[in-house]
Amino acid sequence: MIRFIRGFGVVLLFIIFGICSFFLGFVVLPLWQIFMKFEKNEIISSSNNNENSIKNYNEDKKKRERFSRLIHKLWHFYTNIFVKLRLIKIKLDNFEQVKGKIIVSTHPTFIDIMILIGLYDNSLCLAKKELLNNIFLKNIIKNVYIPNNVELNEFKKISTKVLNDGYNIIIFPTGTRTIKGEDLKIHKGAAALQIETGADIIPIKIECDYPFLQKNRPIYDASDRIITYTINQLEPIKLSQFEEKSEIKLRKEISNKIKYDFMN
Repeated sequence: MIRFIRGFGVVLLFIIFGICSFFLGFVVLPLWQIFMKFEKNEIISSSNNNENSIKNYNEDKKKRERFSRLIHKLWHFYTNIFVKLRLIKIKLDNFEQVKGKIIVSTHPTFIDIMILIGLYDNSLCLAKKELLNNIFLKNIIKNVYIPNNVELNEFKKISTKVLNDGYNIIIFPTGTRTIKGEDLKIHKGAAALQIETGADIIPIKIECDYPFLQKNRPIYDASDRIITYTINQLEPIKLSQFEEKSEIKLRKEISNKIKYDFMN
């Protein structure tokens, strides 16, 4: 009976999440954008052409700041509901806020990104292009996150601006949820970004003591007890740790270091 009640609670939370995401993506963000365009037009109308590019950049920065702060608060509130309902508890090890870092994380469960966005201030994430086809999330992804289907040089350009503005970029280098014990395949996007920007990589190891919301598991399988998420922030990986080599070899070494930290 306890397992059924817990499972029902999880399903209900995801239904609420879907409805709220749809409302946020198709009502709140578009209205907010319209309001910001009015503000922008008033500013630009009184500016000369040489200043327009600066104004445009500042407006994009303001939009990102407002939207990312909103998503941070909402995701924190949402994951906190899981905690308040005693579905999960979150244990933090060595946690501290960071700015302008590349956060790479293991990815065992479906709500990992919500937990991380809720924990880290001023953080964006590299989102799977498949999410752009999700009716509930596509407008949120377009407005707040960086889709991983952009061309590599464009991705580096966007990400460099974001990091320089003090935002963190959260990346799941495995690309998809992983199962405990399986060999990890680390994509080299985080390594390429570190080489491009020089930003530190902060590895995050997420562990869950029950296969909750994991790959090939039903979402209603919520155990009959509180499930513990352990979020362990590991030592930063600095570009200066590695000898000067060709970019291909350097990407491989950085990716191997990420994998080593995840596996140990």
